[in-house]
Amino acid sequence: MANSARRWASSITLTPSSHSSISLLPPLVLYRRLLRIHRSLPIEMRSLGDVYVKDEFRRCRAIENPIQIIGFLSQWKAYLDNLQNQNGEMGKKLPEDLLEKLSPEQVGQLFELLKATKEIWVDVDQPEPDHHTSNIVGFPARNIR
Repeated sequence: MANSARRWASSITLTPSSHSSISLLPPLVLYRRLLRIHRSLPIEMRSLGDVYVKDEFRRCRAIENPIQIIGFLSQWKAYLDNLQNQNGEMGKKLPEDLLEKLSPEQVGQLFELLKATKEIWVDVDQPEPDHHTSNIVGFPARNIR
């Protein structure tokens, strides 16, 4: 078994772009890089992203299963690589096949994230009825006082 695994591993060739995605970072280094890359985002996206990253890393402190730890770190590293490789475009479409593979709990989390992002982004053309208006485009007036 070990010989076949070694042969299989040696047959894989890595391109520079795929090599960056494979290397895992220690949790604290990854956490800091994520918060640092969020500085390049618009303020609304940065605040949402920072809260989400901090919450996820806080929740996963107590995980002891190595497979879960590697999965957690690899997905956040892929997110970091995705943000670093964006050329002025924000985000990317979620492939249909990936959406079909999500568990009901993951679909629920994705829906909650969708609702949270829609609360933050307010259409600039439609002013809010509240008399407290925000000077910052994209922020609802109720969050800024």
